[in-house]
Amino acid sequence: MSFEYGRVARQADAGVLARYGDSVVLASACYKKEPADYLPFFPLTIDYRELAFAAGKIPGGFFKREGRPRDKETLTCRHIDRPIRPLFPPGFRNETQIVAYLLSTDMENESDLLGLLAASCALSISEIPFLGPLGACRIGKVNGEIVANPTMSQLSAAQMSMMFVGIEDRVMMIAGQADEISIEDLDKAIEVAAPVIAQTIEMQREMVEAVGKPKITIDKPDVSSDLAARVKDRAEAKVRDINDGKGKLDRNRALNELKRGLTEELAEQFPDCEGPIAEALDTLVKQDVRQRILKRDQRLDGRPLTEVRPIECEVGILPRTHGSALFTRGQTQSMTATTLGTKSDEQVIDDVELEEEEKKRFMLHYNFPPFSVGEVRFLRGPGRREIGHGDLAESSLETVVPSEEEFPYTVRLVSDILESNGSSSMASVCAGSLAMMDAGVPVRAAVAGVAMGLVKEGDKYKILTDILGAEDHYGDMDFKVAGTRKGITGIQLDLKLPGVPWSLLREAVVLATEARMHILDVMDKAIAKPRPDISEYAPRIEAIVIDKEKIGTVIGPGGKTIRKITAETGATIDIEDDGTVTIASNKPESLRKAKEWIELLVAEVEVGQMYEGEVKRIMNFGAFVEVLPGKEGLVHISQLAPERIRSVEDVVKVGDKIWVKVVEIDDLGRVNLSRRKAMEERGEIPRSDDSGRAQRPERRGPPRPRDSGRRPTGRR
Repeated sequence: MSFEYGRVARQADAGVLARYGDSVVLASACYKKEPADYLPFFPLTIDYRELAFAAGKIPGGFFKREGRPRDKETLTCRHIDRPIRPLFPPGFRNETQIVAYLLSTDMENESDLLGLLAASCALSISEIPFLGPLGACRIGKVNGEIVANPTMSQLSAAQMSMMFVGIEDRVMMIAGQADEISIEDLDKAIEVAAPVIAQTIEMQREMVEAVGKPKITIDKPDVSSDLAARVKDRAEAKVRDINDGKGKLDRNRALNELKRGLTEELAEQFPDCEGPIAEALDTLVKQDVRQRILKRDQRLDGRPLTEVRPIECEVGILPRTHGSALFTRGQTQSMTATTLGTKSDEQVIDDVELEEEEKKRFMLHYNFPPFSVGEVRFLRGPGRREIGHGDLAESSLETVVPSEEEFPYTVRLVSDILESNGSSSMASVCAGSLAMMDAGVPVRAAVAGVAMGLVKEGDKYKILTDILGAEDHYGDMDFKVAGTRKGITGIQLDLKLPGVPWSLLREAVVLATEARMHILDVMDKAIAKPRPDISEYAPRIEAIVIDKEKIGTVIGPGGKTIRKITAETGATIDIEDDGTVTIASNKPESLRKAKEWIELLVAEVEVGQMYEGEVKRIMNFGAFVEVLPGKEGLVHISQLAPERIRSVEDVVKVGDKIWVKVVEIDDLGRVNLSRRKAMEERGEIPRSDDSGRAQRPERRGPPRPRDSGRRPTGRR
């Protein structure tokens, strides 16, 4: 791994070329030199793009250039943003942007890790007041062993793929999926990742010592101390009252009314004070929420710190979907539907870092409509949040989905959040697990997820189980952990602090495990195992494997044969290059007909078997009969009937259907048939010996005595 500065992107505040193997990422950092007049948040933008030339490819489509970011690029933006955002000082409000480009890929070293490190290095050497650098390491569990920064080929069969990001001896972020790993596996992963993280931090520090710029000082646009004092004097007691025993909606309404009243009261003395009053009021709410938890173990909804909100589970709520579930936890609700499709419904993944196009047969799409939080806004396409939450839920469930050999369906889940007050992505995991079982998907086990929170000041901290939206907003951590009863399948850590020790996070994982078992117990009451059969509205699918040499026979010239099968049976047919033929239909009879048709097309003629064939040609010496599609054999004139015949036309004509038996396939592959042998097998004539003479029936009992005298002749 190497970092380079000074050759490219020289007009940016900092630009770094990071290289790992033959993978190269350019990351630039820029900021506006004048802070915004007033912003209640830090305006940080992360953009990551994978350029097609990095893999020697030309983009598809009409325009032949990179278009809107793909899901992987969006997820990489989130992976860079999540650990970097907490490392800016609270008063910094200058608009800041990180732009990262994948310039070269060796198809082995993934670029998201490199992009994160390049962004950290660029911020560290710039004058932007970044409190890094931070280090990163991807951990895989390959063949039972914990491996640091495994290659992409190793990860394809790994039991775990997680990115660990840290600063000093503290963890900043964990994100990834696993195949039911234990807490001890996480302990080993941290142990292996820590020295690699330290190495990447040390490299950046060397760069800072060599070319680092002095950091700018911050003039924090604090709320006027006089105005803040007025707001505190008038609102502190009211805030405590509002936070006592009120639900989310009532609490939000009361706070909005309080904010309007304060603005009207103080507007004359403090012009343009609406934003500063809102910030001062939000500070009071934050202080009250945190002090309740730290000093009195008291949460906004009155629960103990480790208690999960009340849960309700229902399955089969949508009559015509293939599977459906409604999962409600407190004021967070996910309605998830399962749709089963065929091979042709798989999603094609066009990834720059893949040598060939990849196909996905399991998808989870997450939607967050505005009514779920009582808001009004236009419905748009999925944003970064929807893509990120959907990916987390999908990766948490993917490990229990059966293989294509076990279940030859494409599976799509759609989670619509109907109500939200914290941890909707984990509700999607629970609802998705229930919906798949309702659809009859033979999942290995049920999966549940829970979000853990943290309030920390100094050395004192409290961990919260199943956090509310306000506990996420005013707290210090959103730590999502999903898994089965056996182990963890998905993790995502989002911190507002500059890192926490692993010991604290391990404690949170233990509490999350206890909560997960409780949630799984409740889910089991709704449906404990997959239904024995899929929905009557889902397509029935059967997969057969044919000889690869016979694929052309099934497809036919220009696709004529397969189109005919589809048109006459109504079934959907997909053929893979390895000879796997997938047949799907909602009607069992259509499925059966299509399957039998294909099996006939690829079947081989066998000696000793009988077939009902069609007479195709007549010659002087016999008749050619088609016994299988495209496969003919000769019935010699001597084998057409039990008796001697003068002409073939005396027995059969072109187009006749007759039963024949295969008596020989010679060295040249010619098939010899016998109608006479088939008639014997079917009991239509007595059996004969090989010469063609009818065999006399076997005599039973003692032989009759011969007459000794002469028979009388003539008339009496």
